[in-house]
Amino acid sequence: MVQLRIIEEYAHQNKIPIMQKEGIEFLTKYIKENNIKTILEIGSAIGYSAIKMALIDKKIKITTIERDQKRYEEAIKNINDFKLNEQIKIINADALDFSTTDKYDLIFIDAAKAQYIKFFEKYKHNLKDTGTIISDNLEFHGLVKNPELTTNRNTKQLVKKIQNYIDFLKQNKEFNTEFIKLGDGIGISKKNLQKN
Repeated sequence: MVQLRIIEEYAHQNKIPIMQKEGIEFLTKYIKENNIKTILEIGSAIGYSAIKMALIDKKIKITTIERDQKRYEEAIKNINDFKLNEQIKIINADALDFSTTDKYDLIFIDAAKAQYIKFFEKYKHNLKDTGTIISDNLEFHGLVKNPELTTNRNTKQLVKKIQNYIDFLKQNKEFNTEFIKLGDGIGISKKNLQKN
């Protein structure tokens, strides 16, 4: 689809992080196979992944949160171009300040990596019992496994926070997480219903 390629090119040129091809293919396949209809996305960027998810099925409803004003406006434009504003509701807010009582089949975390634990803890209450939390960027360009590949102090701190999040998922008794080595690393967390 030409419009999608334009968004991909725009993201590439403007250094806007969107899901890698393998990752988005995995995500859309997962949504199809698991008959997911309600999605909360934390981190819209310019609306690319929300659009890809909405295009799977007209019955899919997505709420997506983006705090950056410029990206939010770009996302609205892209969503309108695809005529998906009936399916995608975008909110301009910091995800840690936003609250909802709605329950979702899927919560997709793809925002500020340093806040992943806070996002998970805040929004796990909005997940249906049979739902899934999917987290992207868990390998962070290979730096989580090989932190010595960067000398940048900020990047090192960020990598440490992602590693902390991975440890948090592994030790979490409430959820079982499977780690997938696709795209930039994906975590699939489901409620451990036997413990409840």
